[in-house]
Formats: sequence, C-alpha cells, structure tokens
Amino acid sequence: MTLLFRPTAAADCAALPAIERAASQRFLPLPELAWLASGSVITCEQHQQYSHDELSWLALSDDDPIGFVVAEAQGTSLFIVEISLHIAWQGQGLGRRLLIYVAEQARQKGFTALTLTTFRDVPWNAPWYARMGFEILSEATSSAEIRHKRTEETAHGLAYESRCAMRLTLE
Repeated sequence: MTLLFRPTAAADCAALPAIERAASQRFLPLPELAWLASGSVITCEQHQQYSHDELSWLALSDDDPIGFVVAEAQGTSLFIVEISLHIAWQGQGLGRRLLIYVAEQARQKGFTALTLTTFRDVPWNAPWYARMGFEILSEATSSAEIRHKRTEETAHGLAYESRCAMRLTLE
C-alpha cells in the first residue's frame, strides 16, 4: 500500500462526495447527530471549484482517493471547510498526516493560520483538533468570517452551543 498526499486534480472530484458520505457514517452512533450520515455533501461541481482555486488536497492509497480537505482563504487564515477520510481508513493516523500536509501547503501559500468550525464534544472533532495544536476561539477572538460561518451552521440545523471555532497558528 502506497500512501500519497497531493493537490486535487479535476479528474479526482467525482470520487469525493462518496468519501464524505462514507466518512459521515461515523456519526450514526450519536443519536443527536445521526442525521449527518444522510445529510448533504459537497457536490462534484463544488469540488471542481475548490480544485480550480488550488484549495483542495487529497489522501490517496495506491492512487485511489481515500480522503480530502477543502478550504477557503479568509485573509491570512486558511479556513478548512471540510476534512473527510473514508470511514474504512479512519483511526490509522491518516487524518493527522493529511492535516499536517495541508498545514505545510498553507504555509507555502503564505497563510499564517488554519481555522475551522467543529463539534465541541465529539471525540474526533474539537478534542482531536486540540491534540493537533488547535485552540478554541472565543467570540471576541473570532473573525467576522468565522462568526458568519457559525451563523450559517445554525441556519442549517447545527446547534450553536454544540459547535466551536478553532485556530492553529502556522509557524
């Protein structure tokens, strides 16, 4: 098995919605979040745009996509819109390796931080990111873009108090 991390090419995009759908199955054992397992995912067309903008990266096993990160530029921060690793590949340290790769790509592009929003109490969300060095942002330290993202999440059915914003300073 050969593992590789690289930018997403247009030809890769068709495989990515299925990876996100498979990754979301991890929420099935959590009654309050089980609905996420059948919720909407990023479309192939949206993935094409992230790839075109050079803000999408893959984890591959033997040239087959098994995970991805898509992001948006927010000033000097790179906001992680989604990180998904196929459920069959979770728990093996690949998410950590993919995130380290993306952090290096962000540094090379001149970003000074990675930011994201995530669930506070889901073990593979905020606690996992905290182990990676991310810090929870307060309302006062969150950018206007982050506050807007949190408002959008609430409008899409995510309980505001269940979520948090986090930042990893890139050195």
